[in-house]
Amino acid sequence: MSNTRGPISQFMERNYLHFNAAAMMDAAKGYETHLDEGGKMMITLAGAMSTAELGISLAEMIRQDKVSIISCTGANLEEDIMNLVAHSHYKRVPNYRDLSPQDEWDLLENHYNRVTDTCIPEEEAFRRLQKHIQKIWMDAEAAGERYFPHEFMYKMLLSGDLEQYYEIDPKNSWMLAAAEKNLPIVVPGWEDSTMGNIFASYVMKKELTATTVKGGIEYMGWLADWYIANSGGKGIGFFQIGGGIAGDFPICVVPMLYQDMEMENIPFWSYFCQISDSTTSYGSYSGAVPNEKITWGKLDINTPKFIVESDATIVAPLMFAWILRQ
Repeated sequence: MSNTRGPISQFMERNYLHFNAAAMMDAAKGYETHLDEGGKMMITLAGAMSTAELGISLAEMIRQDKVSIISCTGANLEEDIMNLVAHSHYKRVPNYRDLSPQDEWDLLENHYNRVTDTCIPEEEAFRRLQKHIQKIWMDAEAAGERYFPHEFMYKMLLSGDLEQYYEIDPKNSWMLAAAEKNLPIVVPGWEDSTMGNIFASYVMKKELTATTVKGGIEYMGWLADWYIANSGGKGIGFFQIGGGIAGDFPICVVPMLYQDMEMENIPFWSYFCQISDSTTSYGSYSGAVPNEKITWGKLDINTPKFIVESDATIVAPLMFAWILRQ
């Protein structure tokens, strides 16, 4: 690979020399070193990073094998696909800080669900996916088959049924890139997403059985097997965007294997970076400094540890640009 870097990387190297900017550079270079030495990387996606269109940079990371596995919330799993099929129907609200309760109610009445400055259209996004995913759930149940949430999404994407709706360049969909590579994904707490809620409604109406979609304990078991199979050599790094369950669930696989499965030779995570704007504070996981994870058996004393206290929608694409030499 050429050592030549593109204009984004050159700008970063020239300007990002101190404070959080320097922390970001250190973390990006650490990520790159980890991969160069044969390591693998997990990326975890909290919040609404898909609605923030992280797919524009993350999809290329997936295509170039810069990420081996993803952990994400159910919202991130579905919202990337919603953006793919309903982008032109989204509504931007740049003055979201000034909205009154009545303004918010008006958005609801017009079937818009707001995420900060971006409103997701119910009909074109949620219901469009519902129509197709429901059939895939029903077909699986009729055949006596069970799959993980992301596997159902992969089936829907790879079927080609959604192509008629595409409203962005498909190369900017990280879920499509992941489906095409069959990238491993874990989705803890999927049931709190919109599609999870919709699936629950079918279960309550006795139209589907809860066990047709595999759940969190099965995800943890699957992840444990994957970690055992992939943690040799340089090991697996952990790149955490935001906090919450998308990060806490998968990082716990190491202490679970070590303490509960009594696999005392299981390697710790071999790189750790968190991008978060959570303040270091009272009992929050998102605000805990990386060293706290040593006490839980997640990180080793010598694990390279980075924390970038900033907005992930700004920092993650820049770090990905560095890793991709853009």
